[in-house]
Amino acid sequence: MSHYRGTVAAVDPTHMRDFWNRRAREEPYFFVDDRRAYRDRELAGFWSAGEEDLDRLLALLEVSIAPTNVVLDIGCGVGRLTRVIAARAARVHALDISSEMIERAREHHSDLDNVEWIVGDGRSLEPLGEGSVDGCVSHVVFQHIPDPSITLGYVREMGRVLRPGGWAAFQVSNDARVHRPPRRAGANPLGRLASALGRAPRGRADPAWLGSAVELEGVRDAAAQGGLELERVVGEGTQFCLIRARKAVGYSGDG
Repeated sequence: MSHYRGTVAAVDPTHMRDFWNRRAREEPYFFVDDRRAYRDRELAGFWSAGEEDLDRLLALLEVSIAPTNVVLDIGCGVGRLTRVIAARAARVHALDISSEMIERAREHHSDLDNVEWIVGDGRSLEPLGEGSVDGCVSHVVFQHIPDPSITLGYVREMGRVLRPGGWAAFQVSNDARVHRPPRRAGANPLGRLASALGRAPRGRADPAWLGSAVELEGVRDAAAQGGLELERVVGEGTQFCLIRARKAVGYSGDG
């Protein structure tokens, strides 16, 4: 039985890494949060919106970050959520596929001495070890992954890196409609010109931006394979399906 919805794009992590590196060089803040105006250099609102988004995610999923927690931020980008988590947790591992995003995150947050910035491989949560974190957070990240099997692999990986009793608060898309390529993509000559002149964002028809949807049952199965149980789901069937999962106490990994 397939747990995927819509068309699966055959895009490997190398393409995804190249895509996000290009977007980081082009306009990192817009591609982290596309509610912003393109090329808007006022960043106070960008950072405050990150705190609001994290608070909303945690509140809806009824999760709190303890001062003793070690937390993994998956798809950290330029550290929009990482900086907030770092103020609440003992330590943060901030992972992203894009080395360019990570470099900008380091530049913005050189004062954070409890954050480890990690360039990931695009498929796993290596180099984090088994049972090494208390919590995992991911928001508006998995929806951009074109291959749903990679998304489900990350769900299993969260189970691997979480300690028994640890939690994961994350978002996936269940709505295949929002991941379809735009009709006659690139047919508008004025749009192409604006992108070429740097006045409009590029790459929004790329599979690494469009991403893919997964069915909740697929997430549930992947979670179980990693020793996780889905405890709370908000927004099932939508682009913003929020999930709280927990690592079973006593899970041995031997099935």
